Amino acid sequence: MPAAAVLQSEYVGGTLERRLLDRIDAAPWRADLKRRVQHYGYRYDYKARRVTRESFLGPLPGWLMPLCERLANDGHFAKPPDQVIVNEYLPGQGIAPHVDCEPCFGDTIASLSLCSGCVMDFTNVEAGERFSHYLEPRSLLVLSGEARYRWRHGIAARKSDPGPNGRIARGRRISLTFRTILLK
Repeated sequence: MPAAAVLQSEYVGGTLERRLLDRIDAAPWRADLKRRVQHYGYRYDYKARRVTRESFLGPLPGWLMPLCERLANDGHFAKPPDQVIVNEYLPGQGIAPHVDCEPCFGDTIASLSLCSGCVMDFTNVEAGERFSHYLEPRSLLVLSGEARYRWRHGIAARKSDPGPNGRIARGRRISLTFRTILLK
């Protein structure tokens, strides 16, 4: 893992995971990407790579607030995040290596994995370094400092990942990405 990246196993338990999935699956999905997404707080414009005041969708729903408050109370954020994107990844889907929009989001990005795990790849282009790490279901990945700004993170589009005892099949993975919006 890159320096300043934190991975916490079992950040949520199975009961909370099921409650979150029930809320997520009851909400409408956007299908304008290769994967389905839900935006809360602010809608991120993937094409323009920006967030504006006009993209405000309203306060985060009550079912997300305990997690946002916990992230702040645990010291991952200075204040509760005000934007959450829910991504659904089916086996064979991934996301290109990227650094989350620097002028759009604050110093910390946190991602909670639900349902299925996957391998996330990290690349520091300047230093020529690469790492891959398995994100377990119910784990929380926090990127701040160097891990936030100098390392790209991505998920290869495949149906299984390398594991210590052979391939690990992917199932449906839901990620909740927590961020703080920076508006100019």
